[in-house]
Amino acid sequence: MFGVSCGFGAKSCIYMLASSAVLRRQQLVIRCIGVGGYSDHNIDSDKKTMQGVGFSSGAALEADAENVLRAITPTLDPNRHKGQAGKVAVIGGCREYTGAPYFAAISALKIGADLSHVFCTRDAASVIKSYSPELIVHPILEESYSVRDEDKSFILEKVLGEVDKWMERFDCLVIGPGLGRDPFLLDCVSEIIKHARQSNVPIVIDGDGLFLITNCLDLVSGYHLAVLTPNVNEYKRLVEKVLSCEVNDEDAREQLLSLAKRIGGVTILRKGKADLISDGQTVKSVSIYGSPRRCGGQGDILSGSVAVFLSWARQTITVEDLNISSRNPTMLGCIAGSILMRKAASLAFENKKRSTLTTDIIECLGKSLQDICPVP
Repeated sequence: MFGVSCGFGAKSCIYMLASSAVLRRQQLVIRCIGVGGYSDHNIDSDKKTMQGVGFSSGAALEADAENVLRAITPTLDPNRHKGQAGKVAVIGGCREYTGAPYFAAISALKIGADLSHVFCTRDAASVIKSYSPELIVHPILEESYSVRDEDKSFILEKVLGEVDKWMERFDCLVIGPGLGRDPFLLDCVSEIIKHARQSNVPIVIDGDGLFLITNCLDLVSGYHLAVLTPNVNEYKRLVEKVLSCEVNDEDAREQLLSLAKRIGGVTILRKGKADLISDGQTVKSVSIYGSPRRCGGQGDILSGSVAVFLSWARQTITVEDLNISSRNPTMLGCIAGSILMRKAASLAFENKKRSTLTTDIIECLGKSLQDICPVP
């Protein structure tokens, strides 16, 4: 490792030793998430993004996340009209959980989406509306306790009819924040997912949406515009269900590749100390330091962020001179959403330390995006 001369002084010695420790941790992360299958051109390009961090040949490399974010973020053009910068809908929110859909929906607006909708239960609607007048709230979902068995078919058709009126307008759906696990509510959301697929609308699935699809993989299997964002426990359940084995952190990248392939090429963003992202073809990581504060709701920010960047990537992906290695909009959306979330969490923690809350992180999204992709 680094040699340290006493001539540098005590502060310099401490700094260099700390840098050495950081470098070792970064090298360990890179070794643990390696993947083959990259061309020499991509490997050479990605080497430049590692800022001196070593890696083995053919290893999965840290995504050039800031450049991806810049490449897919649209300019602020006064000639554009409302809606062209993105229309996102969150499907979630019930009696017990009203914060999660709000966090996802408001994060999408803070990043730059023009419109953000929430489809929730009637019990949740008034509460969510009270959080912000910026959100368009649709109180159309129903839970079992409020629906008689003989009325369920009729109510289901009514819910789908209301969602379908809006479906073609949306650039992305976020499914799961604050959804809960009520059986009838999950039945309704299952049908919404099917209709989204028929309309070719991208979907980001988080929270209880992951509980739903883990028990009914056919809802997303083979749908290349689907993104799953599991945390450690949700990922464990997916691996056990799909691969019939335990999570293998020693070979994390190969297992993630296998998981994404087995679900038909969906994109999976495995949240953790380093976010690992795979579409069954490649694996990328985003491992810049975020925050040690683990307050609830950060996953909701991430899902809303990924939805916006995914919709922007679908618009940008046709640009021929886009100089980034992957052109899969779901991969690009995950990479951009991951780095922005981490930057915002880091900034919020710098300001608030132990008292950092999800709302503090949301307030740092704009500043973090401006730092990476400045508006003149």
